[in-house]
Amino acid sequence: MAKHRKGQRAASAGGTQRVSHSPPTRAPNLGAPLIIVLLVLTFFGIVLTTYLSYVASFGTHPAFCSEGSGCDLVQSSRWATFLGIPMATWGLFTYLALTALTWRARTKPKSWTPLLFVAVGGFGVSAYLTVISIVEIEATCSYCLASFATITAIMILTLVQRPPDWSTSLKEASVVAVLIIGGLHMHYSGALDEAAGPEDPQLQALAIHLTETGVKFYGAYWCPRCQEQKALFKASADRLPYVECSSGGRGSPLTAPCLANDIRSYPTWIIDDQRFTGLQTPRTLAGAAGFTWKE
Repeated sequence: MAKHRKGQRAASAGGTQRVSHSPPTRAPNLGAPLIIVLLVLTFFGIVLTTYLSYVASFGTHPAFCSEGSGCDLVQSSRWATFLGIPMATWGLFTYLALTALTWRARTKPKSWTPLLFVAVGGFGVSAYLTVISIVEIEATCSYCLASFATITAIMILTLVQRPPDWSTSLKEASVVAVLIIGGLHMHYSGALDEAAGPEDPQLQALAIHLTETGVKFYGAYWCPRCQEQKALFKASADRLPYVECSSGGRGSPLTAPCLANDIRSYPTWIIDDQRFTGLQTPRTLAGAAGFTWKE
């Protein structure tokens, strides 16, 4: 019996020894392919927004975005900038942050949570601007739609990863996105705009002078540059000698005054039989109309 027990202990010891020498198994890194895809998407976003920021800084049109096209209307609208910086540049900052967080997520899983926050915020802003372009500007931009598709894919893939407490993080990120969108909407709706304040004496005097000297400002209510032109006069915009050329909407026949003066682009100023097309600064208008502009 004693020999039998010794044999069992020896067999047990031998079995333990065999298990200890077996090579450890490693779980497959399922996040690696996802990270690669995310890095490709964020790199595409960086290239796209860098290009748009570049052309915006020089005031030129992007490729395949001719003057007067839907793309041009979107890119030249007041929604194309925020705090004086092109929205494309804000998008570039977003994609750079997403790239850095994705790279960190390779070794630091906690980076997935801030990655989700940035992705949801970027998606919310991009969705807001896409709705604005369709509803307000009544035009679309292929570059903007490409960026919207990219940030949407990034957000979905981040959710697929399911970061720690992802459902709670998603709710919190959605609240932050709504607050950002609300702030943007207040800014673009004029609630935070100088046009709601008291009139600037010099702009007021210039607007009155333009009206009294027979100057005409031809435009269309849906024209983004016309809105920017009015915005340059802030609270005195209503005093401008504005003539509506497209009361029936985009594509409708010109109104009689615009047809008689052969208006072909907006905005167009006629000052002493001279034409000035495109956005004009108050100082330029003052010089053309014989108004003394004080710096």
